[in-house]
Amino acid sequence: MGVGQDLLNVPFGDMVMQLASAIAEGQHKLDLVSIEISKIMGDRSKAWVELPKIKTDGTDFEGTEKLSLIAAGFVPTFYQFVDSIIEVKMAISMTKTTEAAVSVRAKAGWLCFSASVNASYSSKYSYSVEGSSLIRTKIVPVPVPKMLEERLKAIVELQIEKAKTVPSTEETGTTIP
Repeated sequence: MGVGQDLLNVPFGDMVMQLASAIAEGQHKLDLVSIEISKIMGDRSKAWVELPKIKTDGTDFEGTEKLSLIAAGFVPTFYQFVDSIIEVKMAISMTKTTEAAVSVRAKAGWLCFSASVNASYSSKYSYSVEGSSLIRTKIVPVPVPKMLEERLKAIVELQIEKAKTVPSTEETGTTIP
């Protein structure tokens, strides 16, 4: 079985369904990774930044405070598949050439006759198949889902409220590892 037949044997609908399933599975995995990163960024013990602590009256700074990355304003990145393409190309060429040549020579004399026949025949066949397929997709960053963004804002507000009751590192004389 040749390349051309192999390409023709794959139903186009099946190829599209397999691509769609692969994209859906890949999208699910991308979302799970972004969610895990969001959890890490929201956990002050795993991913943090130390910033000057603003006094409760908002007029000045007093020491420093340890904030999660999300509380400090960082946002996790989410990705999405766009512009998926399936392209199948096939080129088949067949050629047949036939050549025939005949030449005859004859001699005659008194009671003698001679003849020679020279014949040639050739037939050439050529068959070539070329095929290629291409599957291409593009992944782009997208904004954080709205509901997650609202949830993250609520978490940040809660962390800020809790941070107001926690003494700064300068007040306790400790350093953050």
